[in-house]
Amino acid sequence: MQKVAIYPGSFDPVTNGHIDIVKRGLKLFDKIIVAILHNPSKKSFFSVKERMEMLRESLKESGNTEIDTFQGLLVDYALLRKAHAILRGIRALSDFEYEFEMALMNRRLNREIQTVFLMTDLKWIFTSSSIIKEAARFGGDISDMVPPVVNRRIKEKFGFIT
Repeated sequence: MQKVAIYPGSFDPVTNGHIDIVKRGLKLFDKIIVAILHNPSKKSFFSVKERMEMLRESLKESGNTEIDTFQGLLVDYALLRKAHAILRGIRALSDFEYEFEMALMNRRLNREIQTVFLMTDLKWIFTSSSIIKEAARFGGDISDMVPPVVNRRIKEKFGFIT
């Protein structure tokens, strides 16, 4: 039986830290479904469609990945997709507190779905989608923090390239 993990998030935008978690997660799982949480009440920088395109491009050489979206409870989605685990990246203690609470709730909702935490590689520990967007907004060089397609699309959004 294939071991499948769901790697959920907003990925707005996807960062090299996210890509690193997927690549390392593929050493533990046969397949990873990168699932964008579709939250219509949240104002996103990129549309779900744009995020899916950037994730596909960024992970095209990783193999055994699938890009999808979901709404509702993550454990319900994991059950629907026949996943064994939820994969989460942890950068700092503050991430752990939130992720731990979510993992406990998910475990309470469905004891069959495990949560697996991977520590972020040290070079990505201060990288977050919101910090990247803020730096890019003011013309900061983010090229070493995001995949090339994301760097280009962010620059286009802010009008630095046409």
